[in-house]
Amino acid sequence: MQLRCFIVIDLKKGAFKPDYAGKMNFYCNVVDDLLKNKTDYPTIGLILCQDKKKIFAEYTLRNINKPIGVSEYELTRALPNKLKSALPTIEEIEKELGKDVISNNTKKDRKKKPKK
Repeated sequence: MQLRCFIVIDLKKGAFKPDYAGKMNFYCNVVDDLLKNKTDYPTIGLILCQDKKKIFAEYTLRNINKPIGVSEYELTRALPNKLKSALPTIEEIEKELGKDVISNNTKKDRKKKPKK
C-alpha cells in the first residue's frame, strides 16, 4: 500500500496555540493547490508542540475539514546511537544545501547577460 499525499510538519517551541491550526490549514491548502497531483490524497498537516494542550487542540480543530493533527515532542540533549548513523551530519546537510545555492546562483547568472 502506498500513501500518495504530502505531509506538512510544523515544529513549534512551547505550548499549542489555536492560531497554529489556521496557519497549518493555510499551508495544506497551498500544497494542495500548487503541488498535489489529481491522484494524490489531501495533504496531511501535523503540528508538533512541546505541550499540545489537548482541550485547546480539540476545540481548535473541531470544524477544520483538513486532516490536521497535534502532537507533543520532547527534546533530548543526546541523539541515540541508533539514530546517529541513520542521519546525515550537519556538515553533510550544509554541503548538500550549498549545492542548491550554487546551482540557483549559476542559473540566475546565466539569465543576467550584460546588454551591449
